[in-house]
Amino acid sequence: MPGKAVMGKRPTSRDVAARAGVSQSTVSQVFTGRAGISAATRERVLEAAREIDYRPNLAARSMRTTRTGRLAAVLPITAFHSAPLIAGTIERARAAGYDVEVQSIPNAPDQRRPRLLEMIDSRQFEGILCYAPVPGDDLVHVDPNVPVLTLAEFDDDMRVSGEMLDVHPLVSMVERLAELGHRRFLHITGARSYPSADARRRAYEATVARLGVQSVGVVEGDWSAQSGLDAIRSLDEGSLPLAVIAANDFIATGAIRGALERGWTVPGDVSVTGWDDSPTSAFQTPSLTSVSMDYVELGRRTADRLIALMRGDQPPSAAGPLQHVVWRESTAAPSS
Repeated sequence: MPGKAVMGKRPTSRDVAARAGVSQSTVSQVFTGRAGISAATRERVLEAAREIDYRPNLAARSMRTTRTGRLAAVLPITAFHSAPLIAGTIERARAAGYDVEVQSIPNAPDQRRPRLLEMIDSRQFEGILCYAPVPGDDLVHVDPNVPVLTLAEFDDDMRVSGEMLDVHPLVSMVERLAELGHRRFLHITGARSYPSADARRRAYEATVARLGVQSVGVVEGDWSAQSGLDAIRSLDEGSLPLAVIAANDFIATGAIRGALERGWTVPGDVSVTGWDDSPTSAFQTPSLTSVSMDYVELGRRTADRLIALMRGDQPPSAAGPLQHVVWRESTAAPSS
């Protein structure tokens, strides 16, 4: 077949060019990230490379062009959900011809900017993707040869805000529970200093008002199971039956414990929802209805943003929501 690499030989840029129907120089320009290549041509070259399992020789590229073919993905030391996030980042970066090196960043915010400046000055990376808030001016233009994408949408626990924040799952949960017959709702929030907690609170208040159901309260939590337990202990008996919208799975677990302590059934007297779909949510009793985030796809999308920045392109449009509700045993129609 024309353009197919010879068996046993490592595929070359010449093989990619033949398969994609372009010149070898065009292949080189795609994999060195140069501007001036149309999106359609770039995708055709990358698809041809994937079909024959072509990987550019990064060492040779560095000697010829002073480009390293390496990107840095930078995370806080204590970052949650980092493994699937980085998996998606690596997948998308490799498809575009880059390797990814994971770097940590100090927990102290005032130490982060100096660390990123060191990485820029090292010239080891063609682009840097930082999954953490960094105080100070935007770093994207510090060195035009090393674009830095600092994702201000992320907090230190990898919760998101801004364009990445989606409150629709919370709205869906309240609507579904109302359809099941629930007329009393309680929201236990995360810490109000987090944009995600504030956005979900506002969405909750707007939704219960729109549906004409009763909110028995909005209790400010701190993302801990204890805050969920304390919130349920503070309720009076007239609150039942009740649907609890918890800001994360830890709060939801505490709320379930509090309900069972009081002799209330879950989900008969109290339905409970969480957020984050932690690994144990499906296995506790009752299993917890929660919101799952596709962190692998989130990693892909953030890599797309950095690569587009490096190439002077517009990032591709997002293809659908990153979050969805996983319905489980902790939610049902009220028993009375």
